[in-house]
Amino acid sequence: MPRQAQAKKKAVKTDSHNPDHSKDVIRLNRIEGQLNGIRRMIEEHRYCPEILIQTRAVKAAIQSMEASILEKHLQHCVRNAFTSGNPREEKAKIKELTDLYRKNT
Repeated sequence: MPRQAQAKKKAVKTDSHNPDHSKDVIRLNRIEGQLNGIRRMIEEHRYCPEILIQTRAVKAAIQSMEASILEKHLQHCVRNAFTSGNPREEKAKIKELTDLYRKNT
């Protein structure tokens, strides 16, 4: 691999602009497994409440992952915007979060 490509690849891994979400990939893999399990349950014509228990577990896992990502965003991205001393960055971070929550309510 050429040096420029190696340097670029290395730069992507150490990007300080965004927090590390690699643990969330592990969570997503688990959620994917749960979804596959639900698909099998439906194909096997399992009892409805058994399926619903599993769908609620997936929903809880996704909500937990969202909370983790939001916490990292607040601790890293939002904190950086507010410590930058740039009022535009501060305003932009507030707007992006309020817009996000307005869309989901």
